Amino acid sequence: VIPPPVIHIESYSEDSISFSLKMSTNIKVSGYVVNIYWTFDSHRQEKRTLVIEGEKSIQKVANLTAHTPYEISAWAKTELGDSPLSFVHVVTSGTRPVSPSLKAKAINQTAVECSWTGPRNVVYGIFYATSFLELYRSPHNSTTSAHNATVLVQRDEQYLFLV
Repeated sequence: VIPPPVIHIESYSEDSISFSLKMSTNIKVSGYVVNIYWTFDSHRQEKRTLVIEGEKSIQKVANLTAHTPYEISAWAKTELGDSPLSFVHVVTSGTRPVSPSLKAKAINQTAVECSWTGPRNVVYGIFYATSFLELYRSPHNSTTSAHNATVLVQRDEQYLFLV
């Protein structure tokens, strides 16, 4: 039986998490697959996937959000097959940024100008869809470090926007 890998949180800060991966077995490990999940504004679950080569590993994931819960899951790729998943949870330190205040205005039938307030020198995600279900499951999206963006949409549809 292949055991799950051990994920150990080495450290965390406002915008990063460092963790180590190891196996408590003599089975040869060729690498790991790691998923980092977090929920954006209770509507959209985000994920980052890391594919890591080698047996032992210490990883640092940066560009995270302060005071946000993250779930890290990992499995090992071994000579006998893939291991079961293991999970850890961690909340980054600091104070979570205030949600931006969004204004969306139709420019014409296929373009919407979105503008918002918020801190400088950060990356904003713009998510939009024609229903709450689509906004949660598979919204259209783009990113920018500006405080406005023009979004192209389909004519004769109503859209929900989230920044």
